[in-house]
Amino acid sequence: MTSIDGTALDGLRATLRGPVITPEDTDYDDSRSLYNAMIDRRPAAVARCADVTDVRATLAFAQDAGLDLAVRGGGHSGPGLCLVEGGLTLDLSPMRWVRVDPEARTAQVGGGSQLGDLDHATHTFGLGVPAGIMSTTGVGGLTLGGGHGYLTRAYGLTVDSLLAADVVLADGTFVTASATEHPDLFWALRGGGGNFGVVTSFTYRLHPVDTVGVAVTLWPVDRTAEVLRWYRDFLPASPDDLYGFFALLTVPPAPPFPEEIHGQKMCGVVWCHTGDLAAGRLEEALSPVSDPAPPAFHFTSPMPYPALQAMFDGLLPKGLQWYWRGDFFDAISDAAIEVHAQYGRALPTGLSTMHLYPVDGAAHRTAPDATAWAYRDATWSGVIAGIDPDPANAERIRQWCVDYWTALHPHSMGGAYVNFLGEAEAPDRVRSTYRGTYDRLAAAKRTYDPDNFFSANQNITPAAA
Repeated sequence: MTSIDGTALDGLRATLRGPVITPEDTDYDDSRSLYNAMIDRRPAAVARCADVTDVRATLAFAQDAGLDLAVRGGGHSGPGLCLVEGGLTLDLSPMRWVRVDPEARTAQVGGGSQLGDLDHATHTFGLGVPAGIMSTTGVGGLTLGGGHGYLTRAYGLTVDSLLAADVVLADGTFVTASATEHPDLFWALRGGGGNFGVVTSFTYRLHPVDTVGVAVTLWPVDRTAEVLRWYRDFLPASPDDLYGFFALLTVPPAPPFPEEIHGQKMCGVVWCHTGDLAAGRLEEALSPVSDPAPPAFHFTSPMPYPALQAMFDGLLPKGLQWYWRGDFFDAISDAAIEVHAQYGRALPTGLSTMHLYPVDGAAHRTAPDATAWAYRDATWSGVIAGIDPDPANAERIRQWCVDYWTALHPHSMGGAYVNFLGEAEAPDRVRSTYRGTYDRLAAAKRTYDPDNFFSANQNITPAAA
């Protein structure tokens, strides 16, 4: 379907407080643009919902009109799951608000908010949530996938800090899911993606975080094998207040990097230290960084936590070509290291990269069946991302990513962080991502979305009655 009956559309426009945008409107192309410019889909309409009433009306309209529906929060979905060709996009972006209770150490966050909104509101109280590494990421998609970031080793996954969620179900029912209300839905939302309804707000437990110790250590890419062998032993044995994700990258031509290494392929670690920064504690924690090989670059600085979260925003703005795939790892084997070394030397473009994000520490201290996140025994969540501004390079970055992942996947645990699943992957990838929790998720899907109305996602099929 590529158009909607005009009279029906006028009725929706009259009902909503937010705008309804169609191909005839001048802001249509902007309304359908995503973080990943490789995705080019044309929905029949985009309904920007200002509140819960708008969400309920949009859901009812989509069902009455027989339209496929996608839900958009921050628009960061790699495979573009927030757009359906010829369908209706329910856009939560007007719902960007945060209410902090500093005494209770909680924050309620609108479903269209970005991490930068959350960080800005909580930082003034010296508090935060373990979530992501970029401030432009949508709170909703990241949380519903489980969520990890700089604070994960210290405070766990994002869903480990989730206290409640307000949800509009497919039939328009408005519910609050928590440990005491609709606990089966609350369990499913913590890692099960956007399969169960439209989450209009999230309530989080907040943790102490203010100024953190930040460091970036880089080595020549030819040192990848030595550095990874050191990193795989060093970080898991370190205190939980030290976090560091490993990366393969090309050094950008920007501060704090000196000109002599601009454009060079490197391996490296981005560190975050949440412990006491007095008396050189960060430098002490990172004193072993020369053990694998002398770094080509090592930078340390105290930094407000929101500044760390925004550090890569300028490097990776909206509108680039992206193709990514991911996997979980409980170990970094010697064979996997050889794959990383090979494909690190072959980075196809200046922005293409591979990251290994730690998901151990506090994340390992939550029971395996407490949430829908099925890989509590994973130590790293890996992602391979082909990135470039030029659409002419789209096939080049896609092929590098697929080849790299194909070579590395046999050394993985089999499943991936659901937010790192790409498009055109095998259907069984969703089931392998949820392991033994899949059947329980399918049962929750049958209860809360029996007709699979919410299917524009990494889809979980409702269990048979």
